[in-house]
Amino acid sequence: MKKKEKAAKIAEMLANLYPETPIPLDHKDAYTLLIAVLLSAQCTDERVNKVTPHLFKLANTPAKMIKLSIQQIEDIIRPCGLAPRKAKAIHELSEILLEKHGGQVPDNMEALEALPGVGHKTASVVISQAFGVPAFPVDTHIHRLAERWGLSNGKNVVQTEKDLKALFPENSWNQLHLRIIFYGRSHCTARAHRVELCPICQLYGKKRPSKEKNVV
Repeated sequence: MKKKEKAAKIAEMLANLYPETPIPLDHKDAYTLLIAVLLSAQCTDERVNKVTPHLFKLANTPAKMIKLSIQQIEDIIRPCGLAPRKAKAIHELSEILLEKHGGQVPDNMEALEALPGVGHKTASVVISQAFGVPAFPVDTHIHRLAERWGLSNGKNVVQTEKDLKALFPENSWNQLHLRIIFYGRSHCTARAHRVELCPICQLYGKKRPSKEKNVV
């Protein structure tokens, strides 16, 4: 089976499993989504969703955020890890949004990636989920599954993103990247992955022993 045919079958299975694709991070607009995604680096979505209500109650706009000190932000977001760096980035990007973008989150990748603490993946999530621009953010789940299913060689996330964009229609990217994440969390985990309990790996994955402990 050719890769594109396999990709189409996988996309169909994922759509049947996850017809709805709610964004896992709680937010109300592009700014709160940006902050939540930034906080999610090396942190679970569940933990971020426990922290952001307190932060957003105090500051849910750039104008309100810059009124907090970096130390205040750091104290609130500490459970998310990397608090000093993230707090500084949140404060600085909020200042830049006010100074250069009228207090609004920009809707293009170049401007987003120029913000402190905002890398390509974070920018891709915001551009796709806040503005509906086709993007394919690749996190650890997507990187792992793309290699397991033989859709990419797993060399690095840049190559994985390029490979997946070539295999799937552009109008499917925004929902598909979330579906793969959902599947990676529930069926195709990094640790103790069991092929016999993983529908897609049974049909299209590389065959690995069920006692596999860690992948990627």
